[in-house]
Amino acid sequence: MPSFDIVSEVDHAEVDNAVANVLREISVRYDFKGSRSTLEHKEGVLTVFADDDLKLKQMHEILRGQLHKRGIEPGQLDYQKVEPAAGQSVRQNILVKEGIEKELAKKIVKDIKGAKMKVQVAIQGDELRVSGKKRDDLQAVIQFVKDLGLEQPMQYKNFRD
Repeated sequence: MPSFDIVSEVDHAEVDNAVANVLREISVRYDFKGSRSTLEHKEGVLTVFADDDLKLKQMHEILRGQLHKRGIEPGQLDYQKVEPAAGQSVRQNILVKEGIEKELAKKIVKDIKGAKMKVQVAIQGDELRVSGKKRDDLQAVIQFVKDLGLEQPMQYKNFRD
């Protein structure tokens, strides 16, 4: 029976490459001369240190651009609250979202079942397994999930006949 998995994952090597490119761009930009702005990536958390709110916003733009070039969509990032650091400087943590949360998984399963598609959907940890009798049914499910307009990007893997 044909099946595939719906997952939400990020290539952390690409995130590391994007962080290195952001740091390189900050080091040569005129508006960041003499700035102590920096960016770190540890275990799925990006930590942005900036001299002020304006530089923080500029770093967000640079980061989004670099991640987009590397195929990581902005929906994968979860921006946390901006915290004041020493003096005028600010700090912000950005979580890189991976896996499908239980509530979102249940919503996707409910929507697929509500569309009366001839497939079975099973929640397996932080991913969904979709199986059906025909390949066309599975392709219809992929298109249906894409059309749901979810803010978290999904990938479709392990397509088996």
